[in-house]
Amino acid sequence: MVAAMTITLPAERAAHPGRGIMLMLLAVLGWVAMDTIGKTLVGWGIPVWQVTWARYAFHLAAMLPFVLAGRVNVRTTRPGLQVTRSLLLLVVTFLVYTALRFLPLATVNAIGFLTPLLITALSVPLLRERVGIRRWLAVAAGFAGVLILIRPSPAMHPAMLLPIAAALMNAFYQIATRLLSHTEPATTTLFWTSLVGFTVASAAVPFAWSSPDAWGWTLMVALGVLGCVSHYLMIVAYTASPAVVVAPFTYTQLIWVVPVGWFAFGDLPDLWNAVGAAIIVASGLYTFYREVRRGRVA
Repeated sequence: MVAAMTITLPAERAAHPGRGIMLMLLAVLGWVAMDTIGKTLVGWGIPVWQVTWARYAFHLAAMLPFVLAGRVNVRTTRPGLQVTRSLLLLVVTFLVYTALRFLPLATVNAIGFLTPLLITALSVPLLRERVGIRRWLAVAAGFAGVLILIRPSPAMHPAMLLPIAAALMNAFYQIATRLLSHTEPATTTLFWTSLVGFTVASAAVPFAWSSPDAWGWTLMVALGVLGCVSHYLMIVAYTASPAVVVAPFTYTQLIWVVPVGWFAFGDLPDLWNAVGAAIIVASGLYTFYREVRRGRVA
């Protein structure tokens, strides 16, 4: 599952590009492992809400020792935005795990990389930013890549619409994260993410529960812990290196999901899937390049 966080850091703290890249690559591996576990659990018949609950419950459990030790400040000056942002991520999680029940890992992840392009489009009405013709063309190219990948037709699986909806919700989530990054520590936001997700999912999970076996519990615990660790690694990666260095390495996610999807689930993308994914990635990287040229990286 594509994940990102806007973090603004002083230039003098971003002095270890190699360390930042390595940490980002580890975070990406964690995201791939999370999607693989999620797809495995829903494939075993575990309800999607239960998988979503596990992702936040054990994320929160992993953070509690640091909260109790005073290492994480849980107070926020913008509780409304924190809750809204966390609910957006909860919806993204639910949509992605539902999509993974029916679609290959590579397909869901490739469509997820629409998010940076959607952020560009939404930044005009929401952030009052100006977007030039070149970035609008990149957005159009990215949507063309999605059309090539999903090939709309009566035979198209309806689940293809789920990762598109998840990418849109993810764009709103990242814009909210950008707004919070000006006033809130990243670890505070990370805590609120797990708290809100756990609270809401706990209200729904009694109506969609299937008693897992020992392996099921193990994977559910791993899912939440990986969620916490992967997001923390991403935060530290942006602390160690400039965003311009580490952010493009999020696209290595597609390098991993293809062999993992084939090995674990027997899924291999066809030619048109590969072409569509390549166009989406190229559009996203070009958009990022234009952000760098403008002197602002999100």
